[in-house]
Amino acid sequence: MPEILIRNAQSVLTMDDDGRELAGADILLRDGVIAAIGSGLQTSGEIVEAGRCVVTPGLVNTHHHLYQTLTRAVPGAQDALLFGWLKTLYPIWARFGPEEMRVSALTGLAELALSGCTLTSDHLYLYPNGSRLDDTIDAAQEIGLRFHATRGAMSIGESDGGLPPDSLVELEETILEDCIRVIDAFHDPREGTMVRVGVAPCSPFSVSRELMRDAALLARDKGVMLHTHLAENDEDIAYSEAQFGCRPGQYAEELGWTGPDVWHAHCVKLDGQEIDLFAQSRTGVAHCPCSNCRLGSGIAPVRAMVDAGVPVGLGVDGSASNDGSNLMAEARQAMLLQRVSSGADAMSAREALRLATRGGAEVLGRLDCGQVAVGKRADLALWDVSGIESAGSWEKAALLLAGPSRVRHLFVEGRQVVRDGLLATIDLGATIARQTELAQALAERS
Repeated sequence: MPEILIRNAQSVLTMDDDGRELAGADILLRDGVIAAIGSGLQTSGEIVEAGRCVVTPGLVNTHHHLYQTLTRAVPGAQDALLFGWLKTLYPIWARFGPEEMRVSALTGLAELALSGCTLTSDHLYLYPNGSRLDDTIDAAQEIGLRFHATRGAMSIGESDGGLPPDSLVELEETILEDCIRVIDAFHDPREGTMVRVGVAPCSPFSVSRELMRDAALLARDKGVMLHTHLAENDEDIAYSEAQFGCRPGQYAEELGWTGPDVWHAHCVKLDGQEIDLFAQSRTGVAHCPCSNCRLGSGIAPVRAMVDAGVPVGLGVDGSASNDGSNLMAEARQAMLLQRVSSGADAMSAREALRLATRGGAEVLGRLDCGQVAVGKRADLALWDVSGIESAGSWEKAALLLAGPSRVRHLFVEGRQVVRDGLLATIDLGATIARQTELAQALAERS
């Protein structure tokens, strides 16, 4: 792999242990890692001039359902709360197959990349008509993003008192067997890996207590992480108390779903005791502010979580509940919501950007990512601050207050994925055209 020198960056927001911000710095990328940071660095490889750019670590997305990019703005779900929204969309998703999964993943990953994301998780919990987790992993490898795929599942259908239709649930034995298959086929625990796999039953209201417990045992036996939805809204809390006789945090703890190898999506309704539990156990949270607004779920107590020591990252969530995959916009929304709930000084632009970079990397267990530091992976986003979005800004590095939400250049493992604002790895026009065809076909059959 040829060296790349990023030269004379206007500003580098390192997100390192000291929170350094460097002016006029060069960054040398070699063999997938950051080899040097300084001034006057030399290379025989490619040079990328960064005099008009702010450089950050690549953004990290901790929660997504990539397949949902095919069901954005579905009329019957536009104004529904969570459970009604799901009931509207389940029958549509039941008609998906492998191509729908792959193309929708390509679309969502492309949108993430253009918003500066270099590492994303994905929570795929339904597998109709021959779909497999392999479909989304193939898409991530084609785009060139670092990918933390999670093998989700639903096992309790409507006939057994669950929310999803019976056609979308699987036998629990089948679920566990396929978890083993995809872990053995794709999971790579080594530093610098491009693909990891986690185990991720969809939610406490769509799988049994036994599957939640067995999934935790399997994940720890295999050395992989655990992920699910938790405490997303008031309906979620009411269901937990009615069905399990306890709040979601207690339920998670009882079943082995706390610890540094676990991260939960949303956690909008965690109370003080649950926040303390997550802080003490180092259980991670994927905060999804746009989705929480879109579904009227509420404002997650992120300020309280961070102050208590809970690991927190950001997630765009599925594109049917956002309805986009712009992680830079998600970081701005996270900042604004904490200010709405707790005051204008509740979260700074720098802190929100840290959640979107190093915070997310720590939640996903990727200590090799999320920082601009020598020896860390060469995952970098370059933001051109010479455009209209930053015009008049007194501090160009305050990207979430006045800055671009589309990246100029993006590097993953030292390879350029976005060049001059355009994807360098796939034919985006062809992907959009195929995505449009598939969405129209689904709509015509609804």
